[in-house]
Amino acid sequence: MALLRAPGIGPVRFARLLTHFGSAAAAFTASRAELKLLDLPESAIDSLGAPDWRLVDQDLAWLERPGNHLLSLDDPRYPPLLQHIPCPPPLLFVCGDLDCLRTPQLAIVGSRNPTPLGRETAHNFGAHLAGSGMTVTSGLAFGIDAAAHQGALAGGGQTIAVMGTGLDRVYPAKHRDLAHAIAERGALVSEFPVGTPLAAGNFPQRNRLISGLALGVLVVEAATQSGSLITARLANEQGREVFAIPGSIHNPLAKGCHTLIRQGAKLVETATDILEELGSLAAVGTLDPVTTSVAAPASAALDEDYQRLLAAIGAEPASIDGLVECCGLTAEVVSSMLLIMELEGYVAAIPGGFYCRLKL
Repeated sequence: MALLRAPGIGPVRFARLLTHFGSAAAAFTASRAELKLLDLPESAIDSLGAPDWRLVDQDLAWLERPGNHLLSLDDPRYPPLLQHIPCPPPLLFVCGDLDCLRTPQLAIVGSRNPTPLGRETAHNFGAHLAGSGMTVTSGLAFGIDAAAHQGALAGGGQTIAVMGTGLDRVYPAKHRDLAHAIAERGALVSEFPVGTPLAAGNFPQRNRLISGLALGVLVVEAATQSGSLITARLANEQGREVFAIPGSIHNPLAKGCHTLIRQGAKLVETATDILEELGSLAAVGTLDPVTTSVAAPASAALDEDYQRLLAAIGAEPASIDGLVECCGLTAEVVSSMLLIMELEGYVAAIPGGFYCRLKL
């Protein structure tokens, strides 16, 4: 734990020190001259000469609480898939069920600001996959991550959240209740020690764990500049399968998925597509297909003008200008009608000034 907390000691240098000295304890007794030969920064060398054991006491106190665990890389309970990625975490902090770390997993990632259909899709896929016996892994972020976790819990299965902070804190804070539910039915995982605060650089680093724990990664919605695409790239580098759900060409949050599909990601329309693709690797059952459609009541309650406007939107997102041209109404009338239908749950505004139907 002290070695993990030394500044400038990431997974690569951690492994180099253990290989050279044989143990963490031996690294702390090495001379400054010998440490310099290993190309360590001065801050790391200073820390190895005078480790802050008070911080280690925080980790030990955290470990004394029920349900908290620490796995070293050579621990037989360490997740086997993660063990073989480039630069695996030397220590893994876990809150919850250790056994679920060794179950077949699929990572589900995507936009933090998804469309309503994207959120529903992530929830449905999470529920179906978890109900089929596969553990759903994600990052506890707003949007697609949270929907996937919630779907897995609703499906009666297990889910794992990989954190970008120490496990003594939850980010985002609004997901505290969700994190507690995940710990009860799965696990919270982090490579960062107790007290590690929120930092932007931690999240790309934790993304390699999300993909590394899983057999594959499913991207539900993602813009072209998205952390989800980083996770997909890491999955490719780790030899994992990459799946993507296509969307409308008018939806900017579908562009990242379309890019992945052009690059070789497998296009999926149902959760069964994933289960069939992973086959014996997953060793889980299959249920009836879950599609990207959202079941909802019919629109019979709307009057004729609203029915015509809703029909003009169709299954693909539509712009106000396009609806004006199609329906022969003014922009002001269309905007007013869309607002009313949005409040009543028939449509939703999505990025780019488009509207999509929620009730098909």
